[in-house]
Amino acid sequence: MHEDLRRDQAVRASSDRAFGLVFVVVFLIVAAWPLLDGEGLRWWSAAIAAAIAALAVFMPKTLAPLNRLWTKFGLLLHRITNPLLLGVIFFLAVVPTGLIMRALGKDPLRLRRDPAVSSYWIRREPPGPPPRTLDRQF
Repeated sequence: MHEDLRRDQAVRASSDRAFGLVFVVVFLIVAAWPLLDGEGLRWWSAAIAAAIAALAVFMPKTLAPLNRLWTKFGLLLHRITNPLLLGVIFFLAVVPTGLIMRALGKDPLRLRRDPAVSSYWIRREPPGPPPRTLDRQF
């Protein structure tokens, strides 16, 4: 099988160093953002970034509990936002498309029942590939 469809797949968290460096960048952005408006640097955010940078470079294992917590938070967000986002996409894109096609009388899957036909089999013209070419497909 190419894809594991079980629900109990283990999620591998990023390394503790990479986790720390990502938060260094985030806190540096927070620190520098007021500079765009001509205000001063947010020193508290720069200090947090420096502390996390020191931990990430010299003692990355100290960030492991935060990394695990952040990963669990991400999984929780995934469980909430994924169904919501897919539902919104479905109801804003798929449902209106289906309603418009039904209103226009379109039936691309040929699902409409026709009692006049003896079979719903669709003849292929020209005929498909010879059966010998279908051996060992993978």
